[in-house]
Amino acid sequence: MKIEDYALIGDCHSAALVGRDGSLDWLCWPRFDSAACFAALLGKREHGRWKMAPAQDSKVTRRYRGDSLILETDFETSEGIATLVDFMPMRAEHCHLVRMVLGRRGRVKMAMELILRFDYGASVPWVTRLEQGDGIRAVAGPDMVVLRSPVTLEGRELTTLAQFEVAAGERAAFVMTHGPSHLALPPPLDAERAFRETEAFWHKWCRKCSIAGEYAPFVRRSLITLKALTYAPTGGLVAAPTTSLPEQIGGVRNWDYRFCWLRDATLTLLALMNGGYRDEALAWRNWLVRAVAGSPEQMQIMYGLAGERRLGEWRVDWLPGYEGSRPVRVGNAAAGQLQLDVYGELMDAMHQGRKHGMPRDDAAWDMQRALLAHLETCWGDPDEGLWEVRGPRRHFTYSKVMCWVAFDRAVKAVEQYGYEGPVEHWRKVRDEIHADVCKKGYSAKRGTFVQSYRSRELDASLLLIPMTGFLPCSDPRVKRTIEAIERELTHDGFVMRYRTRKSLDGLPPGEGVFLACSCWLADCLILLGRRDEARQLFERVCKLGNDLGLLAEEYDPRTGRQLGNFPQAFTHVALVNTAMNLSAEQKPVEQRAEKKAA
Repeated sequence: MKIEDYALIGDCHSAALVGRDGSLDWLCWPRFDSAACFAALLGKREHGRWKMAPAQDSKVTRRYRGDSLILETDFETSEGIATLVDFMPMRAEHCHLVRMVLGRRGRVKMAMELILRFDYGASVPWVTRLEQGDGIRAVAGPDMVVLRSPVTLEGRELTTLAQFEVAAGERAAFVMTHGPSHLALPPPLDAERAFRETEAFWHKWCRKCSIAGEYAPFVRRSLITLKALTYAPTGGLVAAPTTSLPEQIGGVRNWDYRFCWLRDATLTLLALMNGGYRDEALAWRNWLVRAVAGSPEQMQIMYGLAGERRLGEWRVDWLPGYEGSRPVRVGNAAAGQLQLDVYGELMDAMHQGRKHGMPRDDAAWDMQRALLAHLETCWGDPDEGLWEVRGPRRHFTYSKVMCWVAFDRAVKAVEQYGYEGPVEHWRKVRDEIHADVCKKGYSAKRGTFVQSYRSRELDASLLLIPMTGFLPCSDPRVKRTIEAIERELTHDGFVMRYRTRKSLDGLPPGEGVFLACSCWLADCLILLGRRDEARQLFERVCKLGNDLGLLAEEYDPRTGRQLGNFPQAFTHVALVNTAMNLSAEQKPVEQRAEKKAA
């Protein structure tokens, strides 16, 4: 199954991926970052899956039910049509997953195969029948899963099976519920009522969307996806619901993205606020403040869903990986890296929140002042950079630009919003960083800014320079940098992050084009007044989405396949912002740069 053949369902606590063939191949319960109980996505059927499909060959079409996260998959056989409805009700006390089979025409013979394997496919549970006779209970260690259905279930060779028929107008429901194994069985869930309530929730949520125009459908689906990747209890936004989907098929660039990155802070905030979702934006800002609270020198680039800091990385050696892409990793060692850009991201997110009228938070300002005091001592140090390279530290140009952003936004907080601070000193540090970047991050021989000081390499992060307000697109150095990236850092018109090589990032070379970077190029083209070209590039990115409008982190133009963890929040955030830059009155690229586009 290709990465793009999956659909997302979720309840803002966790999420599942459902294949076009009706196989649910990935689910982590009860949180995004919990161990998977279905892990066939990164292995084989015996590592856990829940398949529901006709017993004979069928033609498959699918869609989301309106503006919701309810998935409808139509199976058309020679004998009739049946629809599989998959959704996760918004969570109260327990987490549920519902699969309903509806008869549409004729009679369709269905087959169900349930292979539950806790702990990423390693643990076979002990399965018993419920006393009521309407399902089974599976237990392994702390985890319990209960499956209830009126359909007769049969156990065979560590697998639960069922065969049944649905005629036009008939339906069969299967409700799976997770809970701690030491507690009593969770009460039954009314599947029909849960369906109505889930649909009502999503439709009510989508009515808040303030985006109109030709790209509104793309924006709404991306915003729904971002909402689905939000951890409701804390407001944190996971980068993706998956781990170890490869950036190159068969390669080793396989990372766990089930955490919250600070690099996404400002663009995520703008996407939510401009889309009409102030509550979600405020929850995200508050998550940021709580997560980074503490000693300034211990600030991390990413945190867990509730702000956890220990995200130790280990390898799941018993999983063969997606299409043999090993290793499969859980946790992310990059959490311990030094990335100076996150200081600017945090300060900019706070600044954008002020501009959009978010409540004043004096305690948060005290924390920001402490972070600035620390940044003043280390902004001149080398770091791992935005892309989390696992090679030697360098003086990455974009990292220094974001250090400038940190002090620039501090100055604006005093000048525009009346906060207290040593503004004259901050102006001096800001100007010092600006001069340092223009001297060392710019190559006079190339006539462009470069990836790191004294290098000749390009990097897509340089496209963000004009969006931060560091220099305008009209500056010849910036304009030449954008044009050089267009010429030298694209594949089939899409933008790569950088030219991968082991000496830079410590890994074998090779990956797809990075979809968010193509949106950044479109944003720069808008700033340059090249709107028609920007529109063409943006629409090409949109066409890369699957039939449900979902996008991964990367794309391989050679094979026409999506790559990397899926769906990817960073990609959908970039898509939302570029769509707004092209068609909305509130343009994120203008808001952040504080300058009008051409």
